[in-house]
Order: sequence, then structure tokens, then C-alpha cells
Amino acid sequence: MGNIFYGIEPSVYKSQINVPYQWWAGETASKFFMVLRDDKKILGKQCPRCGKVYCPPKKTCPSCFTETNSWKEVGPKGKLISYTIVLRQLAALQKKVPVAFGLICIDGADNAMLHYIGDVDVNNITIGMEVEAVFADDRNATINAISHFKPLT
Repeated sequence: MGNIFYGIEPSVYKSQINVPYQWWAGETASKFFMVLRDDKKILGKQCPRCGKVYCPPKKTCPSCFTETNSWKEVGPKGKLISYTIVLRQLAALQKKVPVAFGLICIDGADNAMLHYIGDVDVNNITIGMEVEAVFADDRNATINAISHFKPLT
């Protein structure tokens, strides 16, 4: 029967094309990012049905599918629940390797946030360690308004 290309082999060209784009974060994420930038506060949204607080905030509760409607200030401290150490420098990394990324359960939230772990030797990072958000001096309305999380001890 032959292949679906009727005898023509597909061409594959591997490249590193940069395609700039813009997208609207939406009402929930926009407020979250603007408050990070302007007030140096971390907000979550609480589900009115199950009571869970999500940070980063969710417009709809992923547990019971109810629209969240109540903003709650959370953090800036939290607990590291998992992490990975990146040893290979990639163009997308904003920091020099080795660099650690962690899943942080922010105090007052029921989910975890992914972010950089800094101000620590990566060999001294442990699951369960308490961390605190460090806000960037030059903040924009992105998650990078938080420069990194640092250990409390």
C-alpha cells in the first residue's frame, strides 16, 4: 500500500528559530503577577466549595471544578517538597549552573509552586527545608518578580 506520503519522504530541518509571541495571562494570573510586582505580596485563590487555596492561583478549582472567587495572601515562606539540580547550561536558563529548581508549598496554600532555589550551595538543599521568597529589585509582572526562594536556616 505504501506510505501516506505516496513515496515522498518527509523533509525534516532542525534549527533553532526564535519566534517571538505575546499572550494574555488572563484576569487571575494578571492580578497575581501585578501584585507580585507592585506590592511584593503572594496571592492565592480559595475555592468556596472545598476551601483549598491555590498558589499560583487558579480561576477554577482543579479538585471540584468550582470557580474560585476569594483572594488570600499567602507566604512568603514555604516548604520545599521536591527539587532538581540542573548541571547543563541552556540558553533558556537565566542563572548560571548548577542551579536548583524546587516545588515549594507556600504557607497557606494547598498546592506547590515551581521556582528557583538560591542563596545556598546546591549540595545543601534538602526536602522539607523552609524557604522564603526573595523579591527582585527590578520587578516586572511575571513570576520573575520573585528572584528566588532562599533557605531560612
